[in-house]
Amino acid sequence: MNGERCILHVDMDAFYASIEQRDDPELRGRPVAVGGTGQRGVVAAASYEARRYGVRSAMPVGEALRRCPELVRVPPRMALYRQVSVQIFEIFSRYTPEIEGLSLDEAFLDVTASLALFGSPLMLAKRLKTDIHRETGLTASVGIAPNKLVAKIASDLEKPDGLCEVTRQRLHAVLDPLPVAVLPGLGPRSQPGLARLGIRTLGQLRSAAADRLRAVLGRQTDALQRRAAGEDDRPVVVHREEKSISSEETFDEDLPLGPALERQLARLADRTASRLRSKRLLAGTVVLKIRRADFTTSTRQQGLGVPSCETAVISATARALLKAWGAAQPAVRVRLVGVGVTGLVAASQLGLFGESSSGQVDAATDSIRERFGTAALTRARTLR
Repeated sequence: MNGERCILHVDMDAFYASIEQRDDPELRGRPVAVGGTGQRGVVAAASYEARRYGVRSAMPVGEALRRCPELVRVPPRMALYRQVSVQIFEIFSRYTPEIEGLSLDEAFLDVTASLALFGSPLMLAKRLKTDIHRETGLTASVGIAPNKLVAKIASDLEKPDGLCEVTRQRLHAVLDPLPVAVLPGLGPRSQPGLARLGIRTLGQLRSAAADRLRAVLGRQTDALQRRAAGEDDRPVVVHREEKSISSEETFDEDLPLGPALERQLARLADRTASRLRSKRLLAGTVVLKIRRADFTTSTRQQGLGVPSCETAVISATARALLKAWGAAQPAVRVRLVGVGVTGLVAASQLGLFGESSSGQVDAATDSIRERFGTAALTRARTLR
């Protein structure tokens, strides 16, 4: 790329669903949704076969089944997905240390300094895709560009198993025909207004008079026109500080206050605390999220005197928050509950689990689950 930055955006193809199809031959070629196994759940991920019916992630399962009655729903296996993600990011690290992880299955890679070793950007990306497929059985789509914005757009252009390079010389030729909806930062509310102005493509947005656009885009006009032209100077950020961790669930039936809801709360607290420990973090605040049957959503939070990652501490705090919230509405029914933590700080090697019996139980639990899977051990508080 003639001395310019070379950025890769790597996006695994239908990551969760592809892992399920890889591991179960009977699912291959069939429309698969991960998650949404209850009547009230939402789709966490959809295979490409399901996407042809319009099934998408975050879609309510009822809508997904209306669009695709043959949809096969499978429960998520998050521990496995995280393990595969670690494997994929290890492959990334063979090509560059400049990695900005966006999620378990998506990352930016700055490979500018790696081209002297691996050759052209296309050669490097092909080797990367080959390594991923050979070692995980999965496919990835890769976009190559001089910046993050264009690399992310490029990775979507030839999915699945895609590879698209957009050089500086080809920026306008590739971007101009694309619909404005592909542009990050341009919300769906702005698109009808642009359409009324006759602006439907990035090329039209890039070349339009700014005065015409301001009535629709306001203060974002200049920034969005620069993005439509493929301009982006953001660096790849190697270390992104995690702000919060949470787990939540929508129930098949609305639950009243009582033992059943407390069991669900304990299970979510256990999941959140386990994720904290896996990332070697401590939390300073516990956050409870509750959605009532009428869809009214509330949050409550409580600071911890001492930052903790112990399941017992997080569970007890969440339970106290729920009790206080429900005291004024004892007949309430709950549609969704979530347990999150914020105020995250790094845990020291010696202080992660602490000396308490609860911390020792957590350490043993994590060790067993890591070896035998998350279903190998269940806490008594989560059982009937």
